[in-house]
Amino acid sequence: MVSDDKAGVRGQLDLSQAQWRHGSQTDHPSAGHLEIAFVEDYIAMRNSADPDGAVLVFTPAEWDAFVLGAKDGEFDEP
Repeated sequence: MVSDDKAGVRGQLDLSQAQWRHGSQTDHPSAGHLEIAFVEDYIAMRNSADPDGAVLVFTPAEWDAFVLGAKDGEFDEP
C-alpha cells in the first residue's frame, strides 16, 4: 500500500508567494521546464509550462536523496 505522507502539507503549503527558480540548463531540450521553490521547511517542484498543475513536495532529506540520485544517473534514460 502506498502512503502519501505529505497529503496534508500540500493542501496547506502556501505557494502563492513562492519564488520559483529554474536551473541554468532550462534551455536544454532534455531539461524540460523544471522549477523549484523553497517554502517553509519544504522544497516544491513543478513544471513551469503548467504552473497551476501538480506540485511535488520534498522534505530536505528527500530532496538530498533526489539530487544525489540524479547526479548518480538514477533517472537517466537507458
